[in-house]
Amino acid sequence: QVQLAESGGGLVQAGGSLRLSCAASGRTLSTIAMGWFRQAPGKEREFVAAISWSGITKKYADSVKDRFTISRDNAKNTVSLQMNSLKPEDTAVYYCAAARTSVTVTTYSGYDYWGQGTQVTVSS
Repeated sequence: QVQLAESGGGLVQAGGSLRLSCAASGRTLSTIAMGWFRQAPGKEREFVAAISWSGITKKYADSVKDRFTISRDNAKNTVSLQMNSLKPEDTAVYYCAAARTSVTVTTYSGYDYWGQGTQVTVSS
């Protein structure tokens, strides 16, 4: 079992930045890929970013490319999401997830474990 806990959400003005963190417990994350998803009110959960076990391969949704950066620290068992140039449409609950494999996964079904989520609100 893996327990994931997100932190770092909050309220920010458009153009601002936030850094989300995800801390894992229960097992090491160093051999599995990790991802971030988000869900806005009335919408389905959508892929945001993913990172391979080594941190070498990263994938992003087109909507966040060049603005968001995913990273990981296997020694600390954490994954982070640096979000810059935030827009009101980035407002959502952001979820950290642990994949079934070591390679990056962009689909919801590819993840076994999920955090409780952290709210990000971007005001215009």
